[in-house]
Amino acid sequence: METSSPLSLSAVEAYKLLQDNPRAVLVDVRSSMEFLFVGHPVGAVHIPWIDEPNWEINPDFVTDIRKLLLGGVVCDKEHDCAPVILICRSGKRSLEAGKHLLEAGLTDIYNVEEGFEGDLNEHHQRSTINGWRFRGLPWEQC
Repeated sequence: METSSPLSLSAVEAYKLLQDNPRAVLVDVRSSMEFLFVGHPVGAVHIPWIDEPNWEINPDFVTDIRKLLLGGVVCDKEHDCAPVILICRSGKRSLEAGKHLLEAGLTDIYNVEEGFEGDLNEHHQRSTINGWRFRGLPWEQC
């Protein structure tokens, strides 16, 4: 049985969705160290999919997303759940996290397919081909 996947967005499309829909939420699923020291999109909520020290899947990930949605972003009968846009370094972890949310029954899940740092170039460097940061979208770091 094939698992459904979240809808793919470029970084620019994700930013536009966030601007156009005030209910949309951007969730950065990278590790705490990446979120703090590499940087993150301005306004992103940090809920790690896999985190240090054990680098295991966060057993509370779905629950934490549900709390976020019920904590003001709203799911009700008048409005479906708010769009949840997931981002990681390159779009791979956020894709897996999005599949997990869909399997848990959540809807309106998106994945930033190019991630925050984007794909590796021929010199094994990120942020040179694509990604949130490469596109010049708002970001910050500690």
